[in-house]
Amino acid sequence: MNVPPILTFDEVSKSYRQASGSVLHALQNVSLRVAPGRKVAITGRSGSGKSTLLHLAAGIDVPSEGSVSFLGRNLAELSERERTLQRRETIGLVFQFFHLLPHLTVRENVVLPGWIAGDMASESDSRSDELLDRVGLRNRAADLADKLSGGEMQRVAICRALLRRPRLMLADEPTGNLDDENAVTVMELLVRLVEEEQSTLIYVTHSLELAGLADETWRLHSGILEPS
Repeated sequence: MNVPPILTFDEVSKSYRQASGSVLHALQNVSLRVAPGRKVAITGRSGSGKSTLLHLAAGIDVPSEGSVSFLGRNLAELSERERTLQRRETIGLVFQFFHLLPHLTVRENVVLPGWIAGDMASESDSRSDELLDRVGLRNRAADLADKLSGGEMQRVAICRALLRRPRLMLADEPTGNLDDENAVTVMELLVRLVEEEQSTLIYVTHSLELAGLADETWRLHSGILEPS
């Protein structure tokens, strides 16, 4: 039985007009199919188009040419509001710089997506405690986020991204702000949690070692995507 892909890029190009008037070709004729449950790593130098690819996958932006389909829907055919709602309901995002709110507690940072979506507070709190327990931070739930180390902050950010059980996790250099030891620990944790949640993961990384944790690796070079 053929399982349809959760995410499809068909001949996708993305260009931006710069202030100088010149055109930057961030992605060129990218095609990619990601099956449910897969872990996909995207490698490449800074400026190669990795973040642009993730923004298109999340529906934050739309292609200049070609199409991006998520869960069978062409994202460019949706309104910006529809893409925002779909992202809120089905996609978890993890960033290099954590983006925690320092004046909120660890638990409050994790349940924030539930507050925004109007979920029942009791359900979000229970889910938050479960996730924090799984990453070894249940005892820090009442601490302010700015009291945590970098590795701890990223573990909280992963819990936040997983709170609403996303179908797809997108991680943009999730270990780029960590030392080597913490980077391996956090990336292994992210991969394990995504497997346990039966979600799908696409992450971009400079590290070939961390890319090796994926089921498949692709390389972006000057906007062109190739198997690695």
